[in-house]
Amino acid sequence: MSVLILALVAGAVVGLALGALGGGGSVLAVPALIYLLGFSPAAATTASLIIVTATSATALYAHAVAGHVRWKAGAAFAAAGIVPAAMAGAAAARLPQSVLTAAFAGIAALAAIRMLGPAPSAASTGQVRPVKAAGTGAGLGALTGLLGVGGGFLAVPALVTVLAFEMQAAIGTSLLVITTNSLASLMTRSGGAAGIDWAVMAPFTGAAILGAWDGKRLAAKVSGPLLQRLFAAVLLAVAAFMLFDVFFV
Repeated sequence: MSVLILALVAGAVVGLALGALGGGGSVLAVPALIYLLGFSPAAATTASLIIVTATSATALYAHAVAGHVRWKAGAAFAAAGIVPAAMAGAAAARLPQSVLTAAFAGIAALAAIRMLGPAPSAASTGQVRPVKAAGTGAGLGALTGLLGVGGGFLAVPALVTVLAFEMQAAIGTSLLVITTNSLASLMTRSGGAAGIDWAVMAPFTGAAILGAWDGKRLAAKVSGPLLQRLFAAVLLAVAAFMLFDVFFV
């Protein structure tokens, strides 16, 4: 299979995940870039941020049109992660490749476990704690900067449990958080773009953007829990493969 076809297929899957689940696409983007398209871990995390920024912004527009984005609360949540995202993005360039890969695999496994667990229950409005919300936003920002993941797989349950969002609003608002954190991290990774093959990146990103629109429509037709279980199974397989590659190959 040619590199172009692999890039198109992988991009479409990433976009579908982001559009349907409000996150999780970047957790597939990084291993796809490394193992299917030959990127180094450092270049893959930078490329993933570019892909996720463009795709999340597209999906954000679709959810905003549907009225599923809470701009004020989402902007405050995202603002807490801007500085951590930028700092972690700068630190990522100094870490060994094997450490980045192993850390990424651990995050993928965590995402899968969360998706296989029970759906988060919304807290009452009176239980929302600004300090906890800011801490959660900062943690998501650091995760985005360090590993090149948007953090949507953690942002959605956090918005439901910490800020008492209903699921549709959490998915739409998480895309605002992802876009903001990814942009902040990219600002510190200008040197990381040197190892990116743009002939591969362009079709990957284009397919991801189109896939995000399809994912939004898919979410309206397919059971959310079923989508999450299928995605979680894929993530567990990816995490196991990456850990095996780091420690046994």
